[in-house]
Parts: sequence; structure tokens; C-alpha cells
Amino acid sequence: MKVVIRVGGSVVASPPNSKLMNQYVDLLKKLKAQKHEVVAVVGGGVLARDFIRTAGEMGLSEPDKDWVAIFVSRLFALLFVMQLGDLGCGKVPVSIDEAVDCFKHDKVVVMGGLKPGMTTDAVAAMIAERLKAGLLIKATDQEGVYTKDPKKFLEATKIDEINFKDLFTLLEESEHKAGIQQILDPVAVQVLQKSRIKTVVVNGFKPENILLVMKGKKIGTIIS
Repeated sequence: MKVVIRVGGSVVASPPNSKLMNQYVDLLKKLKAQKHEVVAVVGGGVLARDFIRTAGEMGLSEPDKDWVAIFVSRLFALLFVMQLGDLGCGKVPVSIDEAVDCFKHDKVVVMGGLKPGMTTDAVAAMIAERLKAGLLIKATDQEGVYTKDPKKFLEATKIDEINFKDLFTLLEESEHKAGIQQILDPVAVQVLQKSRIKTVVVNGFKPENILLVMKGKKIGTIIS
């Protein structure tokens, strides 16, 4: 199966968690050994948002703030690439075309951000669409999608299954901005809805959840 795994910066990068990153690298190796075709997209987490804030304080533009976050996410992706060794591309692709070329060479692809105006959610959605992936899994710091932000509202309840149309109504932000932080960004939702790619949101602090989803277990939130 072609699968795209979106590894949230809130999971591996807030703060940087070397043990968890190694667990994800081991997971990617295991999926590759099982003959799955894998792309991982890694976020920059709190470190990226720290740099966005610094860039803002310096008076830099919104695209410039995006760029600093992109380079932070690529740095985390590079750690994955280095740890993958020969199984990986040997570099972090900086375009969808580069990622596809690496993928065609039977390598595990690990990406960060690409360009201003989109988050790593959107990158994951775009590469999933381009490769006609059968599944996108987002590993985040929540158990799935909730009716409201569970960090802000005690009455928030987890949703087991939802469609993309209804998901739009739950998004706090309907447009991109640097450092946007919600369960999926609006650009990604649009791409996934158009391409009809099944998406599952799971607790990323347990990398084994990825394997459970691959086995067809119903965990997290299924979006279709």
C-alpha cells in the first residue's frame, strides 16, 4: 500500500524527542520491510513557532515567517533521513517532483515544508494526491478529531468518524497563516476531500497506532 504518514511537530519536536524520532524511524523501516511504499512528512512544532514569533518581532513578512518554519521542519526531516541510511533518499526533497523521483527509486521519502502559504499538513495531502496514496495517517498530540479543541474546552468529545465536509465546520481557522495550529489545515482538507483519500488521525505519542491503522483497526478518527 502507498501510505503517507504526517508526523506532527507537536509529537516529535515539542520539545525535540530523540527517542520518539528513533521509534518513528524504526516504524518506517518496518513498513518498508512489509512492502509498503512510504512517505513521511514531519512538522517543526513549537521550535518552528518560536522562530515564527522571532521573525514577527523582527518585522518580517508573513511569507518570511513561513520560510523560517519550513527550514525548521526540514531540519527535523533531515534527522529522519540520516537515521534511515540507505533506505532513505539521502536528502530532504524540497519539491513534490523531487519527492516523487525519490519515491520511484524505491526509497522511504521524508519531507518537511515546501513553500510559504501551506503547512506540512498540506504537503502531506499534496504528495498523497500525487502518488494516489491509499491512506494518509496523521500522528498528532490528540487521540483524534474532537468537537472542540480539547485543550481549551472540557466538554470537547472525540469523534470516531467524520466526512471532510463536516470537518470544515470544526476548523477554527479557514485560511492559512504562519504557525497555524489545528487538527488539519484548511488547504490539506480541500486537497484530501477532492482526491478522496482516506485519512486517519491518531495519537502520535504511540507510534504503534500507525501499525494498527495499517492493519485495519478502528482507532483515532477516520475522515472520508
